[in-house]
Amino acid sequence: MKKNFLSIYSTALLKKTAIVALLLSPMVGFGQQSTLSQQLVQHSQRAVQEKVFVHLDRPLYLVGETIWFKTFCVDASLHQPLTMSKVAYLEVLDKDHTSVLQTKISLEDGKGFGSVFIPPFLQSGHYSVRSYTNWMKNFSPDFYFETTITIVNPFSKPTFTPAPKSTLAYDLQLFPEGGNLVKGIRNKIGFRAIGENGKGIKFKGTIVNQQNDTVAHFEPLKFGIGAFDFTPTDGNQYRVLLTDAQKRWFTYPMPAIQEQGYVMQVKDSTALFLQVTVSARNLQGEVSLLAHSKDIPKFAEKNVLKDGKTVFLVNKNNLGDGITSITLFDNNQKPVCERLYFKRPAQSLVLSAQTDKKQYAPREKISLDLTSAQNTTPVIADLSVSVFLIDSLPAPEQTFIESYLGLSSDLKGTVESPGYYFQNTSIEADQALDNLMLTHGWRRFNWDEVTQTKAPNFAYIPEPVGHILWGKVVDAKTGLPAPGIDTYLAAPNKRAQLFVANSDSLGRVFYELKHFYGSREIVVQTNTAKDSTYRIEINSPYSEKISAYSVPAFSFDDSWKNPLLARSINMQARNAFLPKSAQQFTTNETDTLAFFGKPDEKYLLDAYTRFPTIEEVMREYVPGVFVRKRQGKFIFRVFDQLQANVPFEDEPLIMLDGVPIFDTDKIVAFDPLKIRKLEVIDGLYYLGPIAFPGIVSYTTYKGDLGGFQLDPRALVLSYEGVQGKKEFYAPRYDIAEQQKSRVPDFRNLLHWSPQLITDPQGKQSLNFYSSDQTGTYKVVVQGMTKNGMTGSKTLTFEVKKASL
Repeated sequence: MKKNFLSIYSTALLKKTAIVALLLSPMVGFGQQSTLSQQLVQHSQRAVQEKVFVHLDRPLYLVGETIWFKTFCVDASLHQPLTMSKVAYLEVLDKDHTSVLQTKISLEDGKGFGSVFIPPFLQSGHYSVRSYTNWMKNFSPDFYFETTITIVNPFSKPTFTPAPKSTLAYDLQLFPEGGNLVKGIRNKIGFRAIGENGKGIKFKGTIVNQQNDTVAHFEPLKFGIGAFDFTPTDGNQYRVLLTDAQKRWFTYPMPAIQEQGYVMQVKDSTALFLQVTVSARNLQGEVSLLAHSKDIPKFAEKNVLKDGKTVFLVNKNNLGDGITSITLFDNNQKPVCERLYFKRPAQSLVLSAQTDKKQYAPREKISLDLTSAQNTTPVIADLSVSVFLIDSLPAPEQTFIESYLGLSSDLKGTVESPGYYFQNTSIEADQALDNLMLTHGWRRFNWDEVTQTKAPNFAYIPEPVGHILWGKVVDAKTGLPAPGIDTYLAAPNKRAQLFVANSDSLGRVFYELKHFYGSREIVVQTNTAKDSTYRIEINSPYSEKISAYSVPAFSFDDSWKNPLLARSINMQARNAFLPKSAQQFTTNETDTLAFFGKPDEKYLLDAYTRFPTIEEVMREYVPGVFVRKRQGKFIFRVFDQLQANVPFEDEPLIMLDGVPIFDTDKIVAFDPLKIRKLEVIDGLYYLGPIAFPGIVSYTTYKGDLGGFQLDPRALVLSYEGVQGKKEFYAPRYDIAEQQKSRVPDFRNLLHWSPQLITDPQGKQSLNFYSSDQTGTYKVVVQGMTKNGMTGSKTLTFEVKKASL
């Protein structure tokens, strides 16, 4: 397993290294600045990071409904699909960050999809949906994907929790450009003011000195965010006054003003260059500037301060699309200023969606044509499509893939309405975007991590083949970790699946659960014939870390009564008439062989004369297994196929429905009439770190152990593997008889397609049927190309009853 992990990780690393080398071609001639650039590249290679984006079918649900979703896993720097992880985790968290729903899905080529049923015991409220991989648990939980949904329980009386009273009605933060305010140096100050609902507010602000003289005015441009110029002077102290829309006054402190230090200002001066001006007070010498786009160095230069000032000109054509981080270093290579700049992508995935009509009758066929293009050139794209009813219930704003990957995922704090910055390209939108760069800092790493020479120690490895279950072996008497102990994990089944592991120096074990789907009972044990004093503890695979993400306060409104009643009735009707086939998961698994493959000997016992004991069965039918009694206890020995009539010295692996049995007497005492099949491996069999001198495998008719009593020291528990595939069900009305069906159809989610691939001409089409539920429906399309370009598209149509 570790060799496999290293191979997958190295492949991802080499691929990224090659791409980074290509992208570094404009950087030739960095001179003395190469050290910082090299350190940044080495850090990016040492700590390959992933990003996850999840397309949810809609933003608001009732209990009893299903959350359908598609997951994209990409390289955090290049935004290209990454195959390092084959499993993604998804959780639904309540307002207290307690996980209420959890699931795992398989990833293939960096994409996967699944669903989660919302149980009736959840209370109404705002919840967050978060997703991540096992590898992402090595980094801050702020890097996990997280978005808000609303879940409403119409069967439970709402509970009201009074919000704690705050000393300040608004959160006002001020951010000097580059990070510093220095006396006597003019600088730009970005600001952001939000209300208790987490949204930006409209207000008027002033800066006053100790004599209450006004020295600056400012107002937000968009979402409570803006910027203004300010020069702090000697002998003055300042405070900030905020006047809200209700003419109420609030006072806030100014950021610290330094006696000496650096100020960095970035000006988009021409179509070709960024002008980066560095000013300093009481400081001289050399300063260095490094600009990187998603961890890839794009510009590096060193200048000497003259009269406390120097200017760098950065060619914008050399910068990457999206966010560029510009960092100033002093002559000791210590970062002293930082600023973000956003370059609008030159290439984008342009999606279009068009229905054949604007209005439909109930149960009418709807055709949807989709196209994908790189700017204007057709391109193949992997799309997901949802079509849902827009009702009068208030729903959170949906998250879109291009604004999340290109903006929100790399910024500190919550970005309000990130889609605005991508959907608008006006002068005002560009200014608002630059203000956003001033007020939200880069969060992918800090420079202390980059400059350290010690290789990082990662606690979690990727899952390059399948889900990895971690556990720990401890001494039951002392409670201390137990190293060097062989352990066995099995899931009783007609198809034997066995996973083995040997505990490391800290007692840790892990099992790579390939082809392990759905909820299964697992049996975890040591060889109780040898290691009778140990117990095994199983770790939760879900992250225990909590991010800074928070959901807004939730409250009911009387106007929801009728829409909730209608949607509740519709949900119950849909669940009552949903076909059983639509509720089942499939795995597409065609392999019916046990983990050991084709056996050397196989016996279907119904084809033979039945004997009353296992001993007789073995002696009469199974020549490859030697059965004897020694000191009153039964022993099995498998004959080595490489040495005729020579048995192995040790007992073989004996299994019942895939579960190892270490007491031969117990298997001999088992009722043979409950056994359908017997298989034997004649020879040494290697599984992970353990070699078995042959295998004797019994299978019951139902694969459920047939009432066999396991050793009480074995750990038996229900464990959830990765999800199988579940198809979204929607009725069709292709013929008149179906149109006239009296079965009610109150779907408010008309269609969900998690994987639609456009053809080389960038085209794809689909069709579905409207339900009996009238209203306005919204189509949401999100997608990605193989080289990481992302895009989304929305449109609406109407469903109305035909007029008489």
